[in-house]
Amino acid sequence: MANFSKSHVPQFSVEVYQNEYLPEGGREVNAIVTVTSTGGGTTGGIPLTGATASPSRVPGRGPNAAVVIMVDCSGSMDYPPTKMRNARDATAAAIDTLRDGTSFAVVGGTHVAKEVYPGNGRLATADAQTRAQAKEALRRLSAGGGTAIGTWLRLADRLLGAADVDIRHGILLTDGRNEHESPQDLADALEACAGRFTCDARGVGTDWEVKEVTAIASALLGTVDIVADPAGLAADFTQMMENAMGKEVADVALRLWTPVGVEIKFVKQVAPTVAELTDRRTEAGPRAGDYPTGSWGDESRDYHVCVQVPEAGIGQEMLAARVSLILPDPSGTAAPQTLSQGLVRAVWTDDMVASTSINPQVAHYTGQAELAQVIQQGLDARKSGDFDGATAKLGRAVQLASASGNADTAKLLSKVVDVVDAATGTVRLKAKVAEADEMTLETRSTKTVRVKK
Repeated sequence: MANFSKSHVPQFSVEVYQNEYLPEGGREVNAIVTVTSTGGGTTGGIPLTGATASPSRVPGRGPNAAVVIMVDCSGSMDYPPTKMRNARDATAAAIDTLRDGTSFAVVGGTHVAKEVYPGNGRLATADAQTRAQAKEALRRLSAGGGTAIGTWLRLADRLLGAADVDIRHGILLTDGRNEHESPQDLADALEACAGRFTCDARGVGTDWEVKEVTAIASALLGTVDIVADPAGLAADFTQMMENAMGKEVADVALRLWTPVGVEIKFVKQVAPTVAELTDRRTEAGPRAGDYPTGSWGDESRDYHVCVQVPEAGIGQEMLAARVSLILPDPSGTAAPQTLSQGLVRAVWTDDMVASTSINPQVAHYTGQAELAQVIQQGLDARKSGDFDGATAKLGRAVQLASASGNADTAKLLSKVVDVVDAATGTVRLKAKVAEADEMTLETRSTKTVRVKK
C-alpha cells in the first residue's frame, strides 16, 4: 500500500511490561507491549533507508495521502429528511478539513456505488477550487435505493489504488443494514480491501447493525462509532478527517519472532480499543509472523502478547519472544526496516512471591479485554431473552469498569442496568432501555482506558 516519499517517518519505541518469573512447571508468559510513535513528517523522526524511500517525489511537498468518503444515499436516509442534510453537511465539513494537496473523492452508496466527485475514476487534489466543486456536487446527493456496502468499498479501493501515495484511507457512513447484497459479498469485499486501505466506519441513527459496521472497521483497521443524533455528524466527520490527516506512515507491522518450542497463544491490541490480531498473522520467515497495525501518526497503543514456552528447571531462563516494529519495502526488493524492538523473557524461580505476582499492566488489560467480552455477551443474552444471564454478565461488566476506572463505559452501562453495588457487580436490568443507549454501549464496548501509572 505504501510508497514512502517523505524523508522521515515517526520515531517508534517499544516498551515491554511483564512479570518474567515463572514457577517450576510454569509455561504461560504474558506481556504488554506499548508502542509509541512521535515526530515524523520532514521534522524529527528517523530517515528512511534504501529502497524504502521513494525517489519519485520530493520530500516535504505536503500530504501524501488519499481519502475517499462513502456516504449512504439509500432511501432510508430520507427518514427523517434532516438525516441526508446532516450527512451532506458532515461530508462538506470533512472536505474543508482536508489539507491542500490531499487526493480525495466522494462516493454515494446505495445498492450500487456512484462517483459523486470528481468522477471518471479519478481523485481530485484538495485546494480551494476543488473543495468548492466537491461541496457543490454534494448538493445533488439525494436519498433513494438500497444498501450494498461491499460495492462502495470496492469502488473506494479502485479509486485509492490509483493514487501514488503513502496513506490510503476511507470514511464510511451508513444508516441501515446491508440488505441488498449477501453477507458473503460484503465479507469478500472486506477481504479484497484489507491491507489496501484503512477505513473508519460510522452508523447514524439506530437502524443499522452494530456487528456489521464494527466488522467493517475491524477488517480495515479503522475506528467505529455511533452517531445517534445526525446533528452530531459534522463534528464527528471533522474529527475523523483531522485524525486521518495526522497519519504519517502506513503498513507498520508488529513482528513476533519466537524460538523453537514456543507457541503463540494470542496477540491482541488492548488500547485504545480491544482488537483481536491472532488470526491476522502473515508468515515472515522462520518462526516469525507479522500482525497488521495500520496507519500511525503521533500516538501510543498497547498490545497483549501471550506465548507458551517449554518447561524448564529452576534457575533457567530463555528469550520467550522478540517483538519488532517493521516497515516493509513497498517494492519488495529491499529488506524491511526495523523501527524498534523489545524482548519478552521467561525465568524459572522457586521464589513463590516473584512467580505469583501479576504485572499491573497485564492484570489491567486482561480485565479490559474481559470487560469488552462480557458486555457483548450480556447484550446478546438480553436480546435473546436470557435475563438472568444478561444480569450476571452486565453485572460483571459494571464491576470491571469500576475497578479499572473506565468511567466512560461505566456511564454507558448505567443506561442499561440499575447499579446496586458497583464493587460487587450487583445490578438490575432496566425495564426500558433506549435503543440508542444499547447500541452505543455495544459499539463502544471495546474502548479501553490506559493502565493507571
